[in-house]
Amino acid sequence: MKYLYIAISSITLAYCIIIFFTYFYQRNLLYHPDENNYANDEIKFNYEEVFIDIDKDIKLRSWFINKDLKNNKTILFFHGNAGSLINRVHKLNELEKLDINILIISWRGFSKNLGKPTEKNLYNDARKSLEWLNSKGVENNKIVLYGESLGTGVATELGQDNSFAGIILESPFTSIADTAKIYYPYLPINLLLKDRYDSIKKIKNINIPVLIMHGKKDDIVPFVMGQEIFDKANNPKMSYFSENDDHMMEFNDQLINSLKKFLGLNP
Repeated sequence: MKYLYIAISSITLAYCIIIFFTYFYQRNLLYHPDENNYANDEIKFNYEEVFIDIDKDIKLRSWFINKDLKNNKTILFFHGNAGSLINRVHKLNELEKLDINILIISWRGFSKNLGKPTEKNLYNDARKSLEWLNSKGVENNKIVLYGESLGTGVATELGQDNSFAGIILESPFTSIADTAKIYYPYLPINLLLKDRYDSIKKIKNINIPVLIMHGKKDDIVPFVMGQEIFDKANNPKMSYFSENDDHMMEFNDQLINSLKKFLGLNP
């Protein structure tokens, strides 16, 4: 009986330590600014590097592809939870070929920006980048919000304003809580979680055109989440569900053609 008590006590202590660690270090598990992938792609587009003021200490390093702000739509691109701007070059190389303008921002704590990423802070970063575009004369009804992975949670938050030309969600999740439960089923996620990005509750508030893109072989954010987001989204809506793509979707002709159709561009 004594040994059973010791064993139970040891397991309980270990579990409490895991919970303690997870609660205080969860943002290190969620945000990965130093992760490096797709780093060797050649930049094949012209851009201006701009720094968007967030507060007196924080400026967001961003890339601005300005073709025709008056006549073309502008994509406001929110990237995912890992890597820097350079890691999105393979996507920008293809997007730049379209008759659109692009502003891609890097979050605070990413791409050598000061500050720490949190749900609240990323929402603020996104709103400040929107204000920056507005200051350039770009009205919301000429802006298409584009969210990639974690960025879909930010795009969905802003999209509830319903003043935009549309919203594109690439590899979206239903919520961080739902995703965390897949990876940490043994933890009381609902009690521990600080940053929730509860997109499944917000998508019903969006009444602008929606495009959902998701690979059916996604092993990070399950495809069923993208399907659920699409099912709950209001019309008008479109989907691009690829049979062979994983989490990092291939920007091939099929995907680009879906984007062209959604954006109202010539095929």
